[in-house]
Amino acid sequence: MQNLSLIQSIAVYAIPALLAITVHEAAHGYAARHFGDRTAEMLGRLTLNPLKHIDPVGTILVPLTLLIMANMSGGQVFLFGWAKPVPVSIRNLRNPRRDMALVAAAGPGSNLAMAATWTLILGIAGAMPRGGMLVEPLVYMAIFGVFFNVLLAIFNLLPLPPLDGGRVLGGFLSPKASASLDRIEPYGFFIIIALMVTGILWQVVGPIIRLVSGFFFNLVGA
Repeated sequence: MQNLSLIQSIAVYAIPALLAITVHEAAHGYAARHFGDRTAEMLGRLTLNPLKHIDPVGTILVPLTLLIMANMSGGQVFLFGWAKPVPVSIRNLRNPRRDMALVAAAGPGSNLAMAATWTLILGIAGAMPRGGMLVEPLVYMAIFGVFFNVLLAIFNLLPLPPLDGGRVLGGFLSPKASASLDRIEPYGFFIIIALMVTGILWQVVGPIIRLVSGFFFNLVGA
C-alpha cells in the first residue's frame, strides 16, 4: 500500500479491524448456543453489534496506539487487538470437552470466512475502473481485511491458553493432560507478551500468515 496519513489509515483500517474482532467473539457465542450454552445470549452478548463487544483497551486504545506509532515511524502497520471475551459456561455444553474445542475454533473459523469475504470484495473492487473516489479506499480496506483476519485466525490458533488454540488442543488431549495445559492459562498472557517483545512470535506465525493471506490474494490475482 502507498503511504497513508493517520486519518486515512484510521478510515481504511477501522471497519475491517472492528468487524474482525467483533465477529470473532460473536462466533464463540453462537457456537456455544448451538451446543447448549445460552450464557452469552442471556447476557446480551449474542449479537453482531460492535458496541456489545468493544473493549476500550483492546479494541480501541491498543490498535490506535500501534497505528499512530507506525504512522510516526513510517514503518509498516502491524495492528493487533481484542474484544471482550464472550462468556461460555462449559458445564452447559452437551459434550463439554469436545464442544468447548468447537466453540473455541468458531472464532478463528469466522476470521477465515471474513478473509474469504474480503477477498471477494477485493476481486470486485479490483475489476472496477481505477480513479474513483471509493475504489482505491475499498481496495486498501479489502487488502487489510484479508491480512488482519488471517492474522487473528493464525494467532488465536496458537496452542497456548487462554488463546483459542489452547482450548482446541485441550479437546484432543486426555483429561489429565488437558488439566495440565489449563494450569498454564494464568501465565499465558505474559508468555504471549514475552514472545512478542523478543520477536519470536512473529518468527513463528509470520510465515504462516504470509502463506495463508497469499493464498487468498492469489485467488484474485492481487
